[in-house]
Amino acid sequence: MLSPMDDYPVHQIAEPIRHVATSDRNFYDRYYFNCYPTESPDVFLIVGLGQYPNLGVMDAFAVLRRSDDHIVARMSKALGADRTDTTVGPLRIEVLEGLQKLRVVLEAGSEYDLSFDITFDATIPAALEPKHFRRQLERVTFDTSRFLQTGTWTGSLTVDGDKFAIDPKTWRGNRDRSWGVRPVGEAEPQGRRAVDGIQNFFWIYAVMQFDEFTISVIMQEDEQGRRIVEEAMRVWPDEARDNEWLGRPEHELTFCPDTRDVTGATITFHRPGGEVLTVTCELLLANYIGIGTGYGLEQDWRHGMWQGELVVQGLRHKVHEIEPFQRMFSPVDNLASFTLTEGTNTHTGTGLFEVAAIGPHEKYGFTSFTDTAQADDAYALAATDNTEE
Repeated sequence: MLSPMDDYPVHQIAEPIRHVATSDRNFYDRYYFNCYPTESPDVFLIVGLGQYPNLGVMDAFAVLRRSDDHIVARMSKALGADRTDTTVGPLRIEVLEGLQKLRVVLEAGSEYDLSFDITFDATIPAALEPKHFRRQLERVTFDTSRFLQTGTWTGSLTVDGDKFAIDPKTWRGNRDRSWGVRPVGEAEPQGRRAVDGIQNFFWIYAVMQFDEFTISVIMQEDEQGRRIVEEAMRVWPDEARDNEWLGRPEHELTFCPDTRDVTGATITFHRPGGEVLTVTCELLLANYIGIGTGYGLEQDWRHGMWQGELVVQGLRHKVHEIEPFQRMFSPVDNLASFTLTEGTNTHTGTGLFEVAAIGPHEKYGFTSFTDTAQADDAYALAATDNTEE
């Protein structure tokens, strides 16, 4: 069970590198990237690759939102002995310079209308986020670590025969690396959990890339709004400068009536001295990352699910035809613009606003997994005004 990595002094437990510290089936090790143009942001690409050592699987996906098109390329294979192998069929990730530069490639294929060869170059140091931990009954359901970076992209992207030149002056994105335990693979028998109820998943993860700095925001809450994990951190490009805690983050989400689709958001940071920083989030383009990639409800393709020695597939949907039920039960990665008001200063930036409101949540009036947002008078008035225009 040895691999080339065992020749390096990097062991953390008294086992070969291929063996992780826990035998929990849900252990995973994952890359995530997104890529978008800052000028006329009408394309939003997301790429992921994960290894599941205790399931013997490695899989990957690329999902592109362009206009009304939702294009997915996905692939899965048996995990070999060498975990430094980050190639799954036509998709591969190359670490050119650790914590700085990575190349991401999807070769053209007959199963999908998408290909790219792009290189990420970080503009901030890698920032470690808080540990994410949650139990249900006595079972640990989340026990993960993650770091993030923002940066620029170089290379080319082809979709439906149209080729985009990826210029670092106008193409940005963020990436993260996460590992640990979280639900993956085929659904397990619920046992007593079916009686005690399924846990909600209320989640906000925003990565805001401004010219001078990056802001990372994480909020996960239970049904009552109690925080499971929380972060509000400003990261400076200067590695010698400490990350800055911005205070307790709070959220105000706007929902489209009769759905759980989030149409706008405001994030405030409440600093110990009483100062409040406000970020207005304009959601520009939604990438439904849960549809077809392994994050969602499809029973035939879940992260870590055994598909065979090597399987490559492509999927395509019209966004307006994606069922509200599917959108309700998966996270949505929104390409967003951000306006930060800090005293008399205003900063504008772009980045990721990932959100999920799955299950009960008292603040927004959700009492079950299937109820939806109700129209209020303010929304109704705005809708009337827009109609009259």
